Amino acid sequence: MAAWSGPQAGKFQTRRGAISTTGEKPDRYAVVGHPIEHSRSPVIHQLFASQTGQNIVYELIDAVPEAFETAVRGFAAAGGKGLNVTVPHKQAAYELCHELGPEAEKARAVNTISFSADGRLRGDNTDGIGFMRDLTEILDEPVEGRRVLVLGAGGAARGILLPLVEAAPGELVLANRTIERADVMIGELDPTDSLSARTFAALADEPPFDIIINATSAGVRGEELPFSPNCVGPDTLCYDLAYSLKDTPFVLWARANGVREAAQGWGMLVEQAAESFFIWRGIRPDTAPILEKLRR
Repeated sequence: MAAWSGPQAGKFQTRRGAISTTGEKPDRYAVVGHPIEHSRSPVIHQLFASQTGQNIVYELIDAVPEAFETAVRGFAAAGGKGLNVTVPHKQAAYELCHELGPEAEKARAVNTISFSADGRLRGDNTDGIGFMRDLTEILDEPVEGRRVLVLGAGGAARGILLPLVEAAPGELVLANRTIERADVMIGELDPTDSLSARTFAALADEPPFDIIINATSAGVRGEELPFSPNCVGPDTLCYDLAYSLKDTPFVLWARANGVREAAQGWGMLVEQAAESFFIWRGIRPDTAPILEKLRR
């Protein structure tokens, strides 16, 4: 792994992706986050490039929060064309960009940065598009008129809340360990008052929801999940925004409590990546065979 030089050296690192075999210098893209080694984005984008005949390399950049801006500007200065942004940098990316797409502006979070020739940064958010495409088209799960619960009021929830509001659920609840944080996010994002807030503890008094989306990291260190099983039932679909080669703790919890279906965020990962690829390259790849490869 080669480290960037400069004032933040040692605080962020980049790892090269696959090398072009065409003889021409490939365009460089990357994903920046911390930690980042688990990311499947390089695999996905190289598969997109092979499918569509695009000459790119795609890299991993591990940057701690205080090194994020230096990492972004360093990648651009080194000839990079664009960046995906993941945890914990999406709100920092929102603050850094000079121009914002409508989804990023509404979510106050950026997961896709494009670099212009004059040095300006354009920020977009493809998370909501990718999530809704997976939920409503791939999983064939309607939202309109149904009771929907989002668990967690952190950065992972920002990109999906407004697309859910726009899908006209019968009820949309944002739950968090502390209600204050959920109230703040609702105040920032939802001028229509379609969202209401709960604590995790208050979910014990809720009847089962139709759809539950986990936007937390609960359970990843082996701790017990703080969600009451009262909020799920035999007709509930549970969706974890996280993804793993094994069942995530939330998926295991959902299945143990008898839900109808429990899904990981593989489809969202591929669909949001396809939207980023389209922003950068002007070509929308066929996601179905890519998702099938990853699931195998």
